[in-house]
Amino acid sequence: MKVAVAEPLGLDHLTIVERPEPRPGAGEVLVRLRAASLNYRDLIAIDGGYGSQQKRGDLVPLSDGAGEIVEVGAAVTRWRVGDRVVGCFFARWDSGPPNEQRLAATLGGSIDGVACEYRVFGENAILPIPAHLDFVQAATLPCAALTAWVAVIEQNAIGPSASVLTQGTGGVALFAVQFATMAGAGVIATSSTADKLERLRGLGARHLINYRDDPNWGQTAYTLTGEGVDLVVDTGGAQTLSQSFRAVRVGGSVSVIGVVSGAKHALHVPILIAKYIRLQPVIVGNRDQFAAMLRAIERHELRPVIDRVFPLSDLRAALEYLKSGRHVGKVCIEI
Repeated sequence: MKVAVAEPLGLDHLTIVERPEPRPGAGEVLVRLRAASLNYRDLIAIDGGYGSQQKRGDLVPLSDGAGEIVEVGAAVTRWRVGDRVVGCFFARWDSGPPNEQRLAATLGGSIDGVACEYRVFGENAILPIPAHLDFVQAATLPCAALTAWVAVIEQNAIGPSASVLTQGTGGVALFAVQFATMAGAGVIATSSTADKLERLRGLGARHLINYRDDPNWGQTAYTLTGEGVDLVVDTGGAQTLSQSFRAVRVGGSVSVIGVVSGAKHALHVPILIAKYIRLQPVIVGNRDQFAAMLRAIERHELRPVIDRVFPLSDLRAALEYLKSGRHVGKVCIEI
């Protein structure tokens, strides 16, 4: 089978090689992967940016993949050959709050990912694909979609009377717009170009802010709502948090998700205290949360936004494209 491998680590060393097809053991299934999607964290992992928390070489990258079961191991009762499935980002986090053990096995990080034609999964590490989605669409869901779902729905129970601020047009931001709109909330979306802002309007955003034209976009968002937004889905990191604090209402929440603009921020503790802000990180989510999200996606027939699809042989080019930031939505791989 064809497998993408970074050995040694580094995007320049990413190659496609041939390896034997694996076989499932007891409690496992073999999935013929049909599609994968890219996340910013894949770039970090391929470069070894997660340090001791990831494989230090011979890494099969990518966390998000979908396909069909082609073989079922002994003692597996819930799955059959031919079932269409999507993998869980965390291979061992079924339910409950995070702990060290549950977060230890991350696809494309601490364990090999899905940039391959066949992969063995534990029977609890996969879920059924919503009926209205194809493999490429389903492959966008394990990381970006679930992260947005946990931030908007699981942690903050956003509903019709709420307001949500999103940042940019990456996968998490677009899913956050879709989930908040699905829940009836008002969305304020920021981005850097008129074209991207129009795409956000098409997904349901009520107010649009060009953050290049308006460097004080946090105050603008605060003014638009009159008292600040209920939730900021912060995907920027170091260079966006200060404005996120300005945008949020007293007693509101800032979900910290990304580090696209940097990982280190001089935290302004007085504004955090004065506005009684709940600052909460989101690390994707567990299997139960993933299952709840998939049910909601199927019920509302939500469709992910896909920017471009590359073949597995062009994975390196796809990652370079993701790194450029030109995309609107998910960058995907057809396997």
